[in-house]
Amino acid sequence: MATVQFFTVNPFQENTYIVYDDTKDCVIIDPGCYTQVERDRLADFISKEGLNPVRLLNTHCHVDHVFGNAFIANTYNLPLEIHKGELPVLERYPMIADMYGIPNIQQSPEAEKFLAEGDIIQFGNTMMSVLFAPGHSPASICFYSEADKFIIAGDVLFYDSIGRTDLPGGDYDTLINSIKTQLLPLPDDVKVYPGHGPATTVGRERQFNPFLR
Repeated sequence: MATVQFFTVNPFQENTYIVYDDTKDCVIIDPGCYTQVERDRLADFISKEGLNPVRLLNTHCHVDHVFGNAFIANTYNLPLEIHKGELPVLERYPMIADMYGIPNIQQSPEAEKFLAEGDIIQFGNTMMSVLFAPGHSPASICFYSEADKFIIAGDVLFYDSIGRTDLPGGDYDTLINSIKTQLLPLPDDVKVYPGHGPATTVGRERQFNPFLR
C-alpha cells in the first residue's frame, strides 16, 4: 500500500509530494522547495523514513512546481521526467521567475525522460498510470493509483475549484474537458491530491465543485 506525504512550500504555497510504499522506494513529484529550509525539510523526511528516491516527476512545469528540481536531481542523481509538451514551459522558467521578482532560483535540469498518456510509473510494489489533462498548462499530467485510490492531480482540480487558465498555454474549455474525461470518471472515493490546498475526492468535486455543475 502506498503512502502519500506532502509538504507545502514556497511563496505560492505549492504542495510537493513524496509517494512511497513498504519497499521504501519513493517518487518525488513537483518539488517546489525554494528555500534551504524547505529543501532540508524534504531531505530530512526522506532520510528519517529510510526512503530510496527512484524517480523525479513533474505534473507540469510552472515555476512553483519546479523550484526544487535541481536540488532533487543533484541530491539523488535522478533524471527529470515530464510530458514533452511541457518543454516550452520549463524553458521559460527563469524568465517567468524573473517576471515574478523571484531571486536566486536554481536552474532546473533539462528533462531526460518524457511521459505520455497511458505510461505506467512503477516503483517498489506501486504502480501509477499517467493521465493526460491539459488546460491549466499545455501538457499537464496526473498520476493515478487505481489500487490505492488516489490521484496526484497537479493544478488540474482543487477542492471546490479548478486550475487557472489565464497563463500562457492555458485554456478553460480544454481544462474542463480534461477534468470531465480523465478525472470525473474515476470512482467517487478516489482521493485527489492537488498542487495547492487541501485534498478532496472525485465524488465530492463531482457533486459540489461549482465549475463542474
